[in-house]
Amino acid sequence: MEPTSNKIYTAEDSEVLFFTIDDTIYGIEIKYVNEIIGIEQITVVPKIPEHIKGVINIRGKVVPVISVRKRFGIEEIPYDDRTCIIVLEFEDGNQVGIIVDRVREVIVVNKNDISKTPDAKNVNANHYIKSIINLESGIRLLLDCDKLIMDD
Repeated sequence: MEPTSNKIYTAEDSEVLFFTIDDTIYGIEIKYVNEIIGIEQITVVPKIPEHIKGVINIRGKVVPVISVRKRFGIEEIPYDDRTCIIVLEFEDGNQVGIIVDRVREVIVVNKNDISKTPDAKNVNANHYIKSIINLESGIRLLLDCDKLIMDD
């Protein structure tokens, strides 16, 4: 079997899944991604934080679903055929779905293309951003999955 590309992968490279919310492209490390599914029936749970849309059933497992738009304080829009749920899985086995506008692609990112976020509060007011990825196609924002899911 021949390699699919000429790129040499090293331990410093990270695979990142990119998706859009509004006109901004965000990324999450592929190690968190369990699967990507279309929008399905979400059961609303009373008295939970506004950004948690409810729960879904994935093969008999109840998985909470978070709206990234709500989490970021962005106005929600009606779901369409490109809206999907990225199911994240953490080291402890817990799963959480995040609703995104559109999944774009998976790219192998070199560690040299990843920068820390600026410390200035007016530049990085969104503490869900873990780092900045500088690609030829433009700057992308890498999310901190733990903070995105756990912070209140």
